[in-house]
Amino acid sequence: MNHHRRLVRAVAIAAFSLCLCVVVLGAYVRLSNAGLGCPDWPGCYGHLTPSAAAADARTSTAPLAGRALDLGKAWREMLHRYAAGTLGCLILCLTALGIGWRRERIVPPWFVIALLGIVVLQGLLGMLTVTWQLTPLIVSLHLLFGFTTLSLLWWLVLTLWLQHQGARFTAAGGDVARALTAARGLALLGLVVLGLQIALGGWTSSNYAAIACPDLPGCQGSWWPRADFRSAFVLWGGLGINYEGGVLDNPARVAIHLSHRFGAAVASLVLLAAAFAALRAGAGRPAAAAAIAVLAALALQLLIGISMVRMGFPLWLATAHNAGAALLLLATLALNRSLRPPAPHPHHG
Repeated sequence: MNHHRRLVRAVAIAAFSLCLCVVVLGAYVRLSNAGLGCPDWPGCYGHLTPSAAAADARTSTAPLAGRALDLGKAWREMLHRYAAGTLGCLILCLTALGIGWRRERIVPPWFVIALLGIVVLQGLLGMLTVTWQLTPLIVSLHLLFGFTTLSLLWWLVLTLWLQHQGARFTAAGGDVARALTAARGLALLGLVVLGLQIALGGWTSSNYAAIACPDLPGCQGSWWPRADFRSAFVLWGGLGINYEGGVLDNPARVAIHLSHRFGAAVASLVLLAAAFAALRAGAGRPAAAAAIAVLAALALQLLIGISMVRMGFPLWLATAHNAGAALLLLATLALNRSLRPPAPHPHHG
């Protein structure tokens, strides 16, 4: 049984590590305008590789969907698909192990089945992202479920690690118990608020609204420029439209950007409160380490966000901003996990 547990842990760590790479690579593909580098799915211009598509393009005068092949963008898009496909295979293995060894209670079968279901949904959203020409709602959902997959894998890794370490929680009473309860509540609130902020960030990116406010602390030289909030958050704009580059007017993009800035302020305050509450509660070393990680990741993310605006939104910083959001999410999840006792597991075998 110990061998089985080690194998599940190894597969979970591998899947989590690859998922983090897929999330960052997906951000790079989106931000470098390579989302339609291959305008068909799952192949690329009807081929398994962009190189084969390029060879075929030399003899063809009718590019697929009226789009000429850009080999660099096509490779970026396909590398993301290859990595996502490999991740799906790892999660399929994890599901098979969880179900096959369910009597050993290494991981709940419902958890891995739900994880596999989300990955299947991700594949569908990936297809629709291309075939529906970067519809903002689909692109945003694709990003959100990518972060959801990353979160579930990280939660599983943390849980398996705590079980391996044999972590134990002692009952607390009086002021300590109240402080711990408050810390748990704030950590959960911080996770919810951060999730909403990530969703807002995805909406900002998919509508190409990041550059709507190229200055700080104001926007377009004003503290409150003209903003169209009514048009900014219309979730469905219809099919048959190519959304590459964005279709919203400037006031709507300004409204999205301002909302993202306001959300960042709210999320920062809640996460600061959660981290300091965890430190004051004295919940142990894992919780203290997670709280410090939240503070560090939050500081890094704010620095990246400010620098991104100041430097004119360079691609590498915009990609780092997405990676920073992932790190902040992982730290917040670790804080939530460390404030809760691990589920017991059998020790025989």
